[in-house]
Formats: sequence, structure tokens, C-alpha cells
Amino acid sequence: MTDLADIAGWACPAPLRDHQRVVLGHGGGGVLTSELIEHLFLPAFAAGGSATQRDPASALTGATLTGATSAVADAALADAAVLDVGGIRLAFTTDSYVVRPLFFPGGSIGELAVHGTVNDLACRGAVPLALSAGFILEEGLELAVLGRVAQAMGRAAAAAGVRLATGDTKVVEHGLADGLYVNTSGIGLVPPGVDVRPDRAAPGDRIIVSGPIGEHGIAVLSVREGLEFGGDVHSDTAALHGLVAAMLAATVPGVHALRDPTRGGLATALCEIAAAAGAGVEFTESAVPVPPVVEAACGFLGLDPLHVANEGRLVAFVAEADADAVLAAMRAHPAGRDAVVIGSVTAEHPGVVVARTAFGGTRIVDRPLGEQLPRIC
Repeated sequence: MTDLADIAGWACPAPLRDHQRVVLGHGGGGVLTSELIEHLFLPAFAAGGSATQRDPASALTGATLTGATSAVADAALADAAVLDVGGIRLAFTTDSYVVRPLFFPGGSIGELAVHGTVNDLACRGAVPLALSAGFILEEGLELAVLGRVAQAMGRAAAAAGVRLATGDTKVVEHGLADGLYVNTSGIGLVPPGVDVRPDRAAPGDRIIVSGPIGEHGIAVLSVREGLEFGGDVHSDTAALHGLVAAMLAATVPGVHALRDPTRGGLATALCEIAAAAGAGVEFTESAVPVPPVVEAACGFLGLDPLHVANEGRLVAFVAEADADAVLAAMRAHPAGRDAVVIGSVTAEHPGVVVARTAFGGTRIVDRPLGEQLPRIC
């Protein structure tokens, strides 16, 4: 049997993929997405900017946006970039939403756009302040549909306590936008002392999942394809900044890394943090909360629940000494009442995620190559 420590050093001597055009898998949050960011976007963005760029308002405030190019790389690894602006740390993120259909059990593209951006800010430990909203509308879209989406966004923002502060609208010809797409950007304030980022995960950390996984992806798939899986399934879409605030109230330094496992699911979140931290991850498969309806759907469709998207869950890497306090704080919050510890971080097999199976063995868990469930966010 091959030793896990040896696997960490394996590398393929030749490229496995050579795409000359964009494929759906480039948007799946898995290996192809990572390659697109690493080999196309990061080099292009780094070539176009200097290490320090002056803030247009600096003449009045003396502020600088430090590490402009490093912030791009930081955002690629984390859910949002953190910028130092005149001694104030601001988290900044952007996301686009192309989910099909626009409305699904438990939510719509409107709630999704707000919750997803708020959660990206929260996973850097930030308090969300304001969002922008950009709409790409297809000619012929019913105004009643657009109104439902806009109202859903307004309600979600009000419930989350954030402002929809600015926006933009564009219209394209019929057949070019599948109804509508939404882009949102968000800014948030990172409190003093908070330092939450993927590379802070460390050996000994406990890994906590805030609740059942896979519900969002299966909910979208069920209504899209008209499938039934022996039970009702609803998207878990929700804003998580209140949960994160409760966790940080239990211990600021003990919360090392947070990630909302959206595209690519829990597996991708674990793999990305393991790679960023240069540490190994081990978890027990049976400890991962998978609802029966999600398990049934994945069994029927041949999917791995670990790869199915979530929109109202987070995974936390917490110092061992603080894990019990954080877990208690999560369970006391509505968004984390079903939180469980699923595993830990190890110094062994750095960068590799290992699942312990019900049969007493282990298996390597990797990110999906491409897109299992397209257009789920």
C-alpha cells in the first residue's frame, strides 16, 4: 500500500488538459476553475498593476491601497480580498449569478446574489456594509419576473442589515442572456485583531461544518430537471455573517480559516484550504451531515455529496483549544444549530485531503475536475 506521505509529492509530468476554448467546467469551482485563475487571470492582472497604487481619495485622507497585485492573489485563494485603506481594513468581493432556473425551492437568484456576497465577506471575518447590484437583462424578460427578483434582493439585504448602495442595468438582445444575470460586489469592515484566511489553518485545528451539506445543489437540480428523490429538498441559502460574529465572539484568534463551500462543494473547500496552508486534512465520512434526500439524489445520479454546492453553510478551521467554545457558539445560533466536528488538520501528507471511510480505510478526496451541476449559483 502506498504511504500517504509519498502521495503529497506526486506530480504529473505532462499537462492533463489543453483547452483552446472556455468549457462549462471552467465555471465549476474545481480543478479547471483553479487552472483558469492561476494560469490566465493572475498573470494578466499582475502584469497590469504595481505593488502599491494610490487611492484617488489619498490627497484628502493619506490612504493607500497596499499590495494591489498581492490582493488579487489573496482574493483568488480566499473568499474576499482584504485591503488596508488608511489604517482601516476593508474586505472587498465580487460575484456573478447565472443560476437556472431563476426561482427554486427555498429561494431565487435574488436571495442568492445577496447571501453569496455577504457570506464571502463574512468568511474573511468582515462585517458586511454595502453591496452593489448589476443586472444583465435579456430583451423580452417579463417585468413581473424582474420585479420578483428585485424584491427578493431587497428583502434579503434588509434581513442581513446591509445596504444595496449602487447598481447598473444593461439589456442584451433576445437569446443572449437566458432571462437575466446578476453581479454583486460587496465591502465590509474587518474588526481589529481579526485575521481569517486559508493559509492560517494549522496542524491540530478542528474542522467544523455548520450544518447539512448538498441541499442547494440538489434543490436547483430537482426543479430544473423535474426530478423527485423521495422527499422535499430546499436550498439552504442564507446569510452567515451573524453566525461568524458569534464564532468570533467566542474567540477571535482561535478562528483560523473559514470558507463557504459553494461551487465544488465541501471537498473543494477542504482541498483549497489544505493547499493554501500546506497542511494535511483528515475527516470522517460518516461525521459529515448529509440529509437523506441529498444522499438518495446523489446515489441515483452518481454524484458525490462532497462535490455538491451549498449556499448557507460554512466550514471552519479552529484551534484545538478553542474548538469546544466555537462549536457551542455555533449551535446557539440558528444558522449553526446542526454544526458538527468532522475532522482535523495534520502535519502529515501536506496539501492532501483524506477521508476515513465506514470500512475503516482511507481515500484521497480531490476537487471535481469540471462542472457536475452547471448553473447552480
